[in-house]
Amino acid sequence: MKQRALTLFVSAAAAVLAGCASAPAEHAEHAHWGYSGAGAPENWAKLSGDNFACAGKNQSPINLTGFIQAQLEPLKLSYRAGGNEIVNNGHTIQVNFAPGSTLMLDNISFELKQFHFHAPSENHVQGKSYPLEAHLVHASKDGQLAVVGLMYEEGAENAALKQFWGAMPAKGGQKAPLATVVNAAGMLPAKLDYYRFNGSLTTPPCSEGVRWLVLKAPLTASKAQISAFEHVMHHPNNRPLQPVNARPVLQ
Repeated sequence: MKQRALTLFVSAAAAVLAGCASAPAEHAEHAHWGYSGAGAPENWAKLSGDNFACAGKNQSPINLTGFIQAQLEPLKLSYRAGGNEIVNNGHTIQVNFAPGSTLMLDNISFELKQFHFHAPSENHVQGKSYPLEAHLVHASKDGQLAVVGLMYEEGAENAALKQFWGAMPAKGGQKAPLATVVNAAGMLPAKLDYYRFNGSLTTPPCSEGVRWLVLKAPLTASKAQISAFEHVMHHPNNRPLQPVNARPVLQ
């Protein structure tokens, strides 16, 4: 079982490294999963033997609470303009990145492969759900994964989102090049304090061992921006909260 889990995790990471529309956070073709009906989250582990991790003990998302004080290292982000393609894969809107943007964590270099969105938020913070959450997905050369989570409250229009929000493809399976290449650095809040926990991909195959870093400072997005995403998705695309079990949530 351990060897099988390792094989699936490496395969999921390889999808990120390939930068394809079915990167692990979405895995669009996998066993016809979804967010309602027979393919709903409570059935993911039953849809395919490859999804056995969806019933695991270290799954994401979670409610971040019961924090443990820790000396977390400052985030070392080196982002450059690289977002060059926007995809609607039927499960989310995703911006794919060219090589060159990195996160240094645990003395490992993780390259930004793509970011995508969930509405409402998947993770909660002390019981609070946000109307929108972004996941910036990074992969190391040996297939380890790290995800930076950004929370959005309803408020002022978000200038960074505005750069590509109007280019969201209307139908699943559609993609388009971005006229203006996106720099993910412009999406970040001024302060990069964060919560950290060990988790999983939030969609099939739900591979575990993912380093999760959720930024404490929320951003804003306008009601129109949030509604535009919801309209394109046609349904909520958040996996329900998973049990924290014995995992520490560091801050």
